[in-house]
Amino acid sequence: MTASAFRAVLARELRLALRHPADTLAAVLFFVLVCALFPFGVGPAPEALARLAPGALLAAALLAALLPLDRLFGADAEDGSLDQLLLSGLPPAGIAAAKALGHWLTTGLPLIVATPVAAALLNLPVAAWGAALAALGLATAILSLLGTAGAALTLGARRGGVLLPLLVLPLAIPAVIFGAAAIEAAAAALSPAPFLLLLGAGLSLAAPLAPLAAGAALRAE
Repeated sequence: MTASAFRAVLARELRLALRHPADTLAAVLFFVLVCALFPFGVGPAPEALARLAPGALLAAALLAALLPLDRLFGADAEDGSLDQLLLSGLPPAGIAAAKALGHWLTTGLPLIVATPVAAALLNLPVAAWGAALAALGLATAILSLLGTAGAALTLGARRGGVLLPLLVLPLAIPAVIFGAAAIEAAAAALSPAPFLLLLGAGLSLAAPLAPLAAGAALRAE
């Protein structure tokens, strides 16, 4: 029952994203445009862009992934769907986990697909593109989990859209650090594996804890 309810909630999130693709498109365009602005801000020198590329990719991707988060539970709360989800038989933590996975599939995954374009705009060496894809995959998954918890905690709060990034972004700093370090290592012909493993450890920690925190917040609503 729980597994089927989880799949139903996840399928609902994917259907909603397909019906309203504007959030996904806005996140991808934001990501690419922010990366396209760096050559104008720091100059077109290839060496300077390549040095900035790892941090710029991670920061731009995480900021882009934040865009749809304030509607993650807000839209369901407004039309009463959230109450129906809470009565579906799936625990609140399971609902939060399905929401987080749905956010990653509809926002994080498209950002990963757009990463080669952004990497080319920032003159990142092609040899580091694989590490960039892996780092962004793990980092956006962490942000989806943290963002789901943050969206649940700020649900119903005044100016919740302002509070959400203030709550989530500080927690995502380690993901930015380790992700950028992995890309830098790959660009320098070193192994990015230690930093990717650290990102994996962060994801393993966030995967059980973030849905539990989000579920507790939903129960308190």
